[in-house]
Amino acid sequence: MTLQQIRYFLVLAEELHFWKTAEKVYVSQSSLSRQIQSLEEELGVTLFERDKRNVKLTDAGVFLKKKWEDLLDEFDRTLQHAKKIEEGSSGLISIAYPGSISYNYLPELLKIFSEEKPDLKVELMEPTDITLENLLTSYQIDVAFSRNTVLNSSICSERLYAEPVCLVVPKNHWLTAEDFVDLRDVKDEKFILSGLHHTTYFSSLLRSIFNTYGFEPQAHIESDFGSMILNLISRELGISILPYSFQFSLNSHVRFITLPEKTELFINWRKNDDRKIVKNVIEYATNLGKRYNQQFI
Repeated sequence: MTLQQIRYFLVLAEELHFWKTAEKVYVSQSSLSRQIQSLEEELGVTLFERDKRNVKLTDAGVFLKKKWEDLLDEFDRTLQHAKKIEEGSSGLISIAYPGSISYNYLPELLKIFSEEKPDLKVELMEPTDITLENLLTSYQIDVAFSRNTVLNSSICSERLYAEPVCLVVPKNHWLTAEDFVDLRDVKDEKFILSGLHHTTYFSSLLRSIFNTYGFEPQAHIESDFGSMILNLISRELGISILPYSFQFSLNSHVRFITLPEKTELFINWRKNDDRKIVKNVIEYATNLGKRYNQQFI
């Protein structure tokens, strides 16, 4: 029994006419008759009652018509889905990201996915205490955006773009961009920062910035979540340093003062992951990154 025989049976069960069915499936009438007879012999079931004028389904034929229509429909849909996975237009992709790109770059990228690969399902994760390296190597995620490269021989990294970091102050703060000289202007202010004792890239960048200007900040609140930091600044609980991308949060209660230092964004993935879905995501991400790179030049 073959899928082709089942397809012939289903068309004949609909048409109930050998000649019309033969035309529809592009075979001769004699070939169609042989295929149906062979199918009946293999099943040991009579599917059609036929005479010189009429063809009609037997009770067994009616039963198999309904069952095989459902099974064949599921088979076709499954095959179509497999083809989409092969083409990289369907399936699931799990992405880890830093909160700073959740206001501009990441939504733009997801919009591209929605337009170009509408069947692609995306799972997002904003990790905190688990390293991206562990998430990638343990197959918990497929792609990771990060502010630095993941140093592991089994992981590939590609730089997407660089953007400035900014001093973020409450809207009514005394310091303005026009009056700003350098970070020492606010050395006596209370800071809200990611923990400087952490080994994360951004904590290392902050330590480097404060070392450059020769002072230790008064960090009276610590948080790894930029959205929380912005909210606290808007309530005049302190100031902070964050990537430029947080400006796209459109928080009207804070102001951004651009600093000379920059932070980069990278995309990371497993070197042995050859799935087309992953390759497509990398391609879209790097193309969008080139646009952002031009923006911050």
